[in-house]
Amino acid sequence: MALTLTRLEIPGVFLIEPPCFTDHRGFFMETFHREKYAAAGLYEKLDRDFVQDNHSHSTKGVLRGLHYQLRQPQGKLVYAVTGTIFDVAVDIRRGSPTFGRWTGAELSAENHRQIYVPEGFAHGFVVLSEFADVIYKCTALYAPGDEYGILWSDPEIAIQWPVAAPILSAKDLENPGLLQAPQHHLPVYDS
Repeated sequence: MALTLTRLEIPGVFLIEPPCFTDHRGFFMETFHREKYAAAGLYEKLDRDFVQDNHSHSTKGVLRGLHYQLRQPQGKLVYAVTGTIFDVAVDIRRGSPTFGRWTGAELSAENHRQIYVPEGFAHGFVVLSEFADVIYKCTALYAPGDEYGILWSDPEIAIQWPVAAPILSAKDLENPGLLQAPQHHLPVYDS
């Protein structure tokens, strides 16, 4: 079994399926192996190592996002260790040919899929199972004061969330739409 890396609709966003070895005891898998991920092509756009791991626990219907850091942008390698989520990446880079477009994938403890969300993208997910534990590796440290958001339900982006009435934080409810966000709060596309 080999690592499978699939480029999604927006350049730079990848769906990753690491090999998973199962038997009567359970399973074993490598959730990250620098050399194998590089050989599969992930490091074509990734010029930094991962420096921080985050763990999020949420209940059914919780939507976290759409988040990003501007001056210290984070690339994120995301996977669900328990439960099922619908994970989304939105290109918010001013001047990008895919500005305002989104792509998403279902990630679960059963399918072992991962998604790589590059720097310059807003990221979010919604929990589809009773609860979910989500781990994500980041290419930059969390920087208080450098965190921004885009409204999860922005009609200009039109994400097809599989949950009609998600549970959100007060902060996420106040995020602006992409076209309403101050231009200096959005990353710039670097071809």
